[in-house]
Formats: sequence, C-alpha cells, structure tokens
Amino acid sequence: MSEFADFALLDGAPDGALPDGALPDGATLSLSGPYRVSSIAQVDDALRAIEGPIATIDLSGVSEIDTVGAWVACRLADEHGANIIGANERAQRLINAVINAGHEADMVPPELPFWQRVPENLGDWVMGACAGLLSVVGFLGQILTALGALIRNPRRFRMRALVRQTELVGVDALPIIGLMSFLIGIVIAQQGAVQLQQFGAETLTINLVGRITLRELGVLMTAIMVAGRSGSAFAAEIGTMKLTEEVDAMRTIGISPVEALVIPRMLSAVLMMPLLGFYASIMAIIGGAVVGDMLLGIPFWTFIERIKEVVPTFDLWVGLIKAPVFGLIIGLAGCYHGMQVRGNSEEVGKRTTFAVVSAIFAVIVLDAFFAVFFTEIGWG
Repeated sequence: MSEFADFALLDGAPDGALPDGALPDGATLSLSGPYRVSSIAQVDDALRAIEGPIATIDLSGVSEIDTVGAWVACRLADEHGANIIGANERAQRLINAVINAGHEADMVPPELPFWQRVPENLGDWVMGACAGLLSVVGFLGQILTALGALIRNPRRFRMRALVRQTELVGVDALPIIGLMSFLIGIVIAQQGAVQLQQFGAETLTINLVGRITLRELGVLMTAIMVAGRSGSAFAAEIGTMKLTEEVDAMRTIGISPVEALVIPRMLSAVLMMPLLGFYASIMAIIGGAVVGDMLLGIPFWTFIERIKEVVPTFDLWVGLIKAPVFGLIIGLAGCYHGMQVRGNSEEVGKRTTFAVVSAIFAVIVLDAFFAVFFTEIGWG
C-alpha cells in the first residue's frame, strides 16, 4: 500500500493529469494512498490544475483519510460536478461532516465609506460610554446598599478581610513607595538647584522640595503606584473569581460579593492612601535633604528644620484631603472592572488594564480640579 497520496484518471484516460489539463467526458478520478493533512500537499497542486467535467470520484483506493482529505474530495466533487463513490464508513462520516462547510461569503467584509463609518463608530462609542456610565451608577448603588446593610448589622462586616487588604495595600507597599519617593525627591532637588543657581537662589530648593512633595507629588505619585499595584490586583483577583464562578457561588450560599470582596478593598485603599501619601512626602523630603547636603552645602538637619518654616500647614492638609479621594477612586475602579469580567481569561487581562488606566486618568483629572479649588479658597 502506498505511503503517499496519489490519483489516477480512468475510463480511457492516461494516468495523471493530461498535458493540457482537460479531461474526457465521463472520466473517473481515482484517489489512492493516505489523504491526510500531512501528505495531501504532494498532490494538491495537481488536483487543483485538473479542468473539465468528472463523472465520479472513487475513494476505494484511499487507505487513510482525515477531515482535510474529506474536504479535498468534497471540493473536487463540487468543482467538477462529480459523485463520490467507494467511500468507507469513516470517509463517508467525514464527508457528511464537511460537505456543507463551504460558504460563499467574502473573505474580507465590505467596508463602509468614510462618511458613514465615522458617524457609526462615533455612535457606537457614545452608546458604549452611556452603557458604561449606567453600569458604574448601578455599581455605586450596590455599594451604598451594602454599606447600609453593614451599618444596620455591623457583625456582618469582615474585619479580617479589611486587615488583610490593609496589609497588602499599605504595609507591603512601603518599600517600593519609599524608594520611589526618595528618588523623586533627589531628582526634584537636583534639577531645581541647577535652575535656581542661575539666579543665586539655590537655597529656595528647600521651598521647592517641601511644597511640591507635600502638596502634589507625594500623594499623586503614591496614587499612581497604588493604582498600578493594588488597583490591578483588585481587578485581577475579583475577575478571576468571577471567571471561576466563585462570585456566583457566594451569591448562591447567601453571601453578598460586594460586602465580602468590594467593601474591604475600597476601605483599605481609602484608609491607607493618606498614610502612604504622607510617608511618600517624608521620603521625598529626605531625598531632597541628601542632595542639599551633598551638592548645596546645606546640612541635612538644617534642611529638615527649614522645611517646617517655609512650608505652610495647609500644604500638608491639601495632600491629606486629596489622598482618601484618590484611594476611593482606585478602589472603585479596580473592584468595578473586576466585577465586569465575562467569558474568558483574556477578559481578566483587559479589565485589569482598564482598571489601572481609568484609575490613573481619574486621579490626574481630580488632581487638576483640586488644584483649582484649593487656589480659589486661598490655599494656593
């Protein structure tokens, strides 16, 4: 038995393809050998080159066949108007499975003109944004309902979950936030000193480092780090639980997923952000003091003492007021996108990305509003 796919033309025709590719009327195309995906490439080009009518396609000589081989036989029968004969039970079963698999649809769908495509895409975007806004409002409603239930029955609150999330969001983030803030303080002090030296005002580097870290960069960079670190974790954890139907199981046994999963994570972010923001500001000031001692000749402790004189108290309050709001936004974005996971594991990755991007975007927008607001009330 041949180990290679082959074919022959019967009823008076010579074996193989005719020189001009034409066939006599009523010819029988006899296929032989294994017609599998691994061997059919040897004869595929020759089979496609055959022209003219074929009466029958004989599969009695086919030793082995798979779905690809059955599809080739069906394609030949369709192109040449032939009947398939000699198929064994396996071949016939495969032929029945693939005989209607063909379609006449375009390989590339037609594209609408530009003046129709743009309004259609814009409309889809607007509808998606409206649906997303309604979904967020509904999620906020669930959170408020869960908070009301916990206030009425405080014993249902999961204190252990809050402590655990507080550890993950706050304590475990201290090293990376401290290092990041320390380096940012060094960069601000060094670059600020270089520019201020041109005016003989390098001592104002203390004012620059103190005010910008306590008021803006300390809490803002902390929020970005927490969004990338903890916000993504919230979305991935809850999204995976949705994917594995753990959230549905919690509902089945009477546990509210919002109370058990969302509330502890959001509270941990709200509680930890002011502490992390203040800690980041202190580390940035220490970094600036190191640069002042090494490059500007300002003693380390003199730099620290001077901070208390040149930085107004309301700068500290500005950072502490913004921090819990940023934490609320980060927790809300992470938990919301985690609860929206549907379908497959790819959705977990997408929602995690959305959680981080939307949280950082919202934090920066809110920070701009806070800057205008505090300037208007005289805390500029």
